[in-house]
Amino acid sequence: MSLSQYMIIGQFIPNQSFLHRLDPRSKLIFTFLFIILVFLAKDLTSYFVLILTILSGVILSRIPFSYYFKGLLPIFWMIILTIILHLSMTKGGNLLFQWHWLTIYEEGVKQAIYISIRLLLLVLTATILTLTTSPIDLTMGLERLMYPFTFLKVPVHELALMMSISLRFIPTLLDETDKIIKAQTARGANFESGPIHKRVRNMVAIIIPLFISAFKRADELAIAMEARGYRGGKGRTRLRVSVFTWRDLLLMFIFLFLFILMITV
Repeated sequence: MSLSQYMIIGQFIPNQSFLHRLDPRSKLIFTFLFIILVFLAKDLTSYFVLILTILSGVILSRIPFSYYFKGLLPIFWMIILTIILHLSMTKGGNLLFQWHWLTIYEEGVKQAIYISIRLLLLVLTATILTLTTSPIDLTMGLERLMYPFTFLKVPVHELALMMSISLRFIPTLLDETDKIIKAQTARGANFESGPIHKRVRNMVAIIIPLFISAFKRADELAIAMEARGYRGGKGRTRLRVSVFTWRDLLLMFIFLFLFILMITV
């Protein structure tokens, strides 16, 4: 299985679901507010509400849960490391377990659970956004949300395009990495066993071709954009103009109510 199949963030899956038909601006606003709520949550009740919200988003996206599960696989090692660190180092509350130097406190268990849930929610939020929003719509949404900054001479269109291209290039670079690893393995390179210094040296055989490929793709993209007459955002028109619908307004009211409820309680 290729690396890109484990990195779902940055990929778009076309569909006609409720979330796919939302205005990209509203999805970006919801994502931003949800991330704030994740960091403001302080107890299990708050996290339970956030988990229900994100599960509702997964259901409304009408995308198989296997996609989201594969998107979470790359951060499982980070979650396990976080749990181990908090259980062994965070002190406070009642002592739950003691064995030689290892002591586990109530506060350590609580923080391990909270931080793990927080990481899962953040990754799922970004995954839902990119799976249900095409790169073009994402660029358009970012540009229209940042439009007021144009009065401060900020290159809004270029910034939005840059962020969208960067996000879209994640699965592309992972595919390229997978191809390079397979090519080097076929030539006898070993990335999984042997001395550390040998494995590090073998990694150079991946990094250098990957950088060359990335610069080549960037150059090809620049040439293609120039060939199509791209000159920045000035004077450009849009084929599709997104508008707020009842779906956006309904979710906005629900989300604002949830946001106010969680920051006041």
